[in-house]
Amino acid sequence: MLSRAARPAFKAGAAVALRPAAAAATLPIAQTANYVTLREIEGRLKSIRNIEKITKTMKIVASTKLTRAQRAMTESRSYGQTSNKVFEEAETKPSEEAGKTLLVVCSSDKGLCGGIHSGMTRATRRLMNEHPGDYDICVLGEKCKAQLSRSNAKELILSFAGVGKDVPTFADAQAIADQISLLPTDYASIKIMYNKFINAQSYEPTVVEAYSEEAIAASPNFAAFEIDDEVLANLREYALANSIFWALAEGHACEQSARRNAMDNASKNAGDMISKFTILFNRTRQAVITNELVDIITGASASE
Repeated sequence: MLSRAARPAFKAGAAVALRPAAAAATLPIAQTANYVTLREIEGRLKSIRNIEKITKTMKIVASTKLTRAQRAMTESRSYGQTSNKVFEEAETKPSEEAGKTLLVVCSSDKGLCGGIHSGMTRATRRLMNEHPGDYDICVLGEKCKAQLSRSNAKELILSFAGVGKDVPTFADAQAIADQISLLPTDYASIKIMYNKFINAQSYEPTVVEAYSEEAIAASPNFAAFEIDDEVLANLREYALANSIFWALAEGHACEQSARRNAMDNASKNAGDMISKFTILFNRTRQAVITNELVDIITGASASE
């Protein structure tokens, strides 16, 4: 049994003896935490670099497709502008009779192209709010269909999938026009909404009118074209197919342009994140090395 005078010395010696053990016990935990952090940062860097490779590749693909889309858009304009020229010469105007309006919204099935589809959906809702009426909606493409189904499910009567996989053709537009013509409702007006291509950086939602048979027949200068009444339905459907073809081609070019810009911005953001995480990785690794050197020096000093 120790005396009261010896007890403080014994406690001090025991405390000194326990300190290295406690330090040795906490040291691996701190080093393990640092190593885990380095491993996490390294894994994040690898993931961001892979994403950057993907976005750069998608930008190159979109740039290649944009050239083809612009060529097809230029060719399709001759179809739509020819029909519009006929109606301008005939002084055709939309029918003022009360009735239902069919709104054809041209989008696509593909995403990763910025807010081009959301902008089209907002423009559709804004048009319906600014010009109240009895509307039916026909959507080309799954993107705007999914968005409009949440707010205008009752007005949505017809939709087409598989739009935007490739450059639109007149056969695609003609098939869509046939299905629209088979709808049981006799619409007083058909409006086609699409993204108008301004340049490679900008576009805007635009509405073009597809005139009904009554509006065409009521044109002041319609008699100058010497069109029989039996052919009027075919003319109206052909003009509708021309307008849809024009709208699809313009929208396809806008989509490729928006996808290229979106992938370019994503690649730049990935590059910025790579730079930040590289600096963080280097600083964390330097901190780990510094801690290890301090531990080595401390251990060497304690052993002397």
